[in-house]
Parts: sequence; structure tokens; C-alpha cells
Amino acid sequence: MEEILISSTADKAEKYKQLIPQIEALVGDEGDLIANLANTAAALHQTFNFWWTGFYLVKNNQLVLAPFQGPIACTRITFGKGVCGTAWETKQTQVVADVDQFPGHIACSGETKSEIVIPIIKNNEVVAVLDIDSEKLANFDDTDKTYLEQIALFVGKKFN
Repeated sequence: MEEILISSTADKAEKYKQLIPQIEALVGDEGDLIANLANTAAALHQTFNFWWTGFYLVKNNQLVLAPFQGPIACTRITFGKGVCGTAWETKQTQVVADVDQFPGHIACSGETKSEIVIPIIKNNEVVAVLDIDSEKLANFDDTDKTYLEQIALFVGKKFN
């Protein structure tokens, strides 16, 4: 598969429903984690035109920048710091309508206005986070949370 096909008239939920099986097909037989993260980030970014879409991997007790789409990003994030570090610490998705109101928000880009971060869990441990930023306030909702958690669950199975 070299192209993501999403109906231009679909609403957000329908776009996710069309995208998820395509991501599963795209990464299904591929054994390389970085390739799978890169294609997943690209598919999400292309489908929804997010400001920033990518992954951070847990390495040496830090979140370290991994494949992403968008402008330059923070390279390392500490446990419990910012939206990503909080998702890692709590093992729960963080949906932030206004990042300026989030205590301890790490401003990797001044353009980011809202954010959603989904922990990727393997054997009850966070191994990575999926981080998506928007330049619009309150751009993420329960629809994003529901479907992005499904994607994170699938991607989590690709970790050794």
C-alpha cells in the first residue's frame, strides 16, 4: 500500500473508521518498529492535516523523539513533565483544549494551541506516546480519543 484513501466528504469518525484498517494493512507484516511508527504518523498527519503528529519512545527514563510529521520538535521529555510526560506518568490519554492552561506545558512550538497524547502500553508499561498537536484551540474530542486509542493499541503490539 502506498496511498491512503479517505473519502473527502466523510466526517471525523468516518475518516478514522476508513483510516484504521489502512494503517493496520500498512504496518501489519512489517517488522521494523521505526518504519511502522513513521508510516502511522504520516497516515494520521495526511488524513487530518494536524499541526504535528508523532511519537516519543521511552528510552533511559526519558521520552525521546521518534518518527513524526511537522515542524522541529522537542527531543527529550522528562517523566511527568508537560502533556506527553503526564500521559506517560498516568498511563492515560491527555486531551488538552488549550495548552496554555495546562500546568507545566512544554512549548515545543508556539503555534500549538491544543494537544492529545495517547500512551502506548506493552506489558502494563508505557513504551511510547503518540502526540498530536493542533494550531486550533479545542481541536480534539472524544472521537479522536476513541480512535487514536485504538491505533495506539494496535501500534503497541508492534513493540518487542
